[in-house]
Amino acid sequence: MNVPLLSLSAITKRFGGVTALKDVTFDVQQGEIVGLMGPNGAGKTTLLNIIAGEFPPDSGRIKFKGRDITGHASYKSCKYGISRTYQIPQPFVSLSVMDNIRVSSTFGKKHGESSAGIDFDKILDMAGLLEKKDTLAGALPILSLKKLELARALACNPDLVLLDEVAAGLTDVEIPKILGTIKEIRSIGKTIVLVEHVIKVLVGAVDRIVVLDKGMTLCQGDADSVINDCKVIEAYFGT
Repeated sequence: MNVPLLSLSAITKRFGGVTALKDVTFDVQQGEIVGLMGPNGAGKTTLLNIIAGEFPPDSGRIKFKGRDITGHASYKSCKYGISRTYQIPQPFVSLSVMDNIRVSSTFGKKHGESSAGIDFDKILDMAGLLEKKDTLAGALPILSLKKLELARALACNPDLVLLDEVAAGLTDVEIPKILGTIKEIRSIGKTIVLVEHVIKVLVGAVDRIVVLDKGMTLCQGDADSVINDCKVIEAYFGT
């Protein structure tokens, strides 16, 4: 049996007296796009933060490519091959689009490696930003900022990309464009874990959905079965 690219086992996280995650367990295979879905406060972004190494779980184990990375700092996780985006884009606003991804590429390299082999133009072309490569990031509209987040994550040359609500704030016209970029990322062999509230993005992009509710795994499966699951409907709408 193939070793999962990412394996989460009984991940639990508490903040004071609040249990944000409890015994969350699932695997992600190489090449998959797995969606994380759930009501506000379900623990989705907290789980992404733990996978990325931004803070450790209180209990449970995280394995990446068979290696136990539980509690490792985010800079180490990035060097292992995990990159992420944020709900609110956080570019270097005074730098150009190109310089933003050049800076980001330094975080994903192993010590002593050069970024000379990274095709920055290809990354920007994939994100639909090549024509804006000399534009200051602070002058970009929201769709381009979202795409820049994706490009910065790719510049780290990751095996696993964690996407946190990349469609949030986009219009109905813009959503298919970001969905196309997600599919482009998958086409070059990247594995994706996607937190998203926009259902059409989940249905259009993912192979499988894991639903969290009150910090626990409610169910998982293909998009159609999950979205029509009575437990999921009750968690979202209370009926």
